[in-house]
Amino acid sequence: MRTADFRLTTQYRVAPKTLSFKAMSTDDIARTIPLMKLAGTRACDFTVGGMFMWADWFRYRMCVMNDTLFVKGLAENDLTKTAFSLPVGKMPLAESVKMLKDYCRRTSQPLVLSAVPEERVEELRQLGAKKIEELPAWADYIYDIDSLASFAGKKLNKKRNHINRFVAAFPDYTLEPIGDSNIQEVRDFFDSLELPEGKSLMAEYDRLQVREVLAHPDKYPFEGVALRVPGKGIVAFAFGEVTGDTLVVHIEKMDHTINGAGEVICRDFAAYMKSKYPQLRYENREDDAGDEGLRQAKQALHPAFLLKKYNVTF
Repeated sequence: MRTADFRLTTQYRVAPKTLSFKAMSTDDIARTIPLMKLAGTRACDFTVGGMFMWADWFRYRMCVMNDTLFVKGLAENDLTKTAFSLPVGKMPLAESVKMLKDYCRRTSQPLVLSAVPEERVEELRQLGAKKIEELPAWADYIYDIDSLASFAGKKLNKKRNHINRFVAAFPDYTLEPIGDSNIQEVRDFFDSLELPEGKSLMAEYDRLQVREVLAHPDKYPFEGVALRVPGKGIVAFAFGEVTGDTLVVHIEKMDHTINGAGEVICRDFAAYMKSKYPQLRYENREDDAGDEGLRQAKQALHPAFLLKKYNVTF
């Protein structure tokens, strides 16, 4: 990850009170990382992958003022409506919300904060929020990372059977970090995967964003691993981002024709990252966006809890 020039001040700097939003780009990543770390949540929305990979989909625009990140875009559950992310940074929440209220008053629109993590909702209620709406399709699935790193226990018995079949078929498989020596092979593998017919526009968008990450991996603070099988080459890969005690998995792709490849990349990536970052307690595998197939797959791994999110209207 590139070293950021940005430094947080002890006291936030005095600046003009007019918010001015600009398009987000990967050039802004280094500047925003220190601010997103102040969000005080495990939600994927306040990570580089959660924000920058989805900037075009949600039409995110950003403004950094007084060491605080403001993001304007579209509501998580309604792409026809303008909404804002929870401001994060050095400003007290009451002051950053007041700035958003003033901006919305000048631009004649309601202030809606979208995908607010549940642990921040009460603060907004105390600041005068008038409507709080849960977004069930956008809750993050949070897992005990030790559970995923071992797939132990009765609940994961079926998944463990898939792993056993994979290991029996490919006893010499290897897991390797993704870097300069194998990134092109990972790109070629991903390009060989076909998107099933009938997949949503969101799935097509996700595919384009994975290609962007693979084309410019140095722009993102991600770590990745690839699963290699002798005679076949790479059959799965994953990328994630560490934030506090949580590994957020942004990308996980596999050859679905190989039984157990998905379970093995899930288990071994969790174990690899836990060994590298002992402070990790949880793995966030993001939301299901209302996709029934994704919901079943995520529930089958038995999350420790769901991190609920809300739209909050003032």
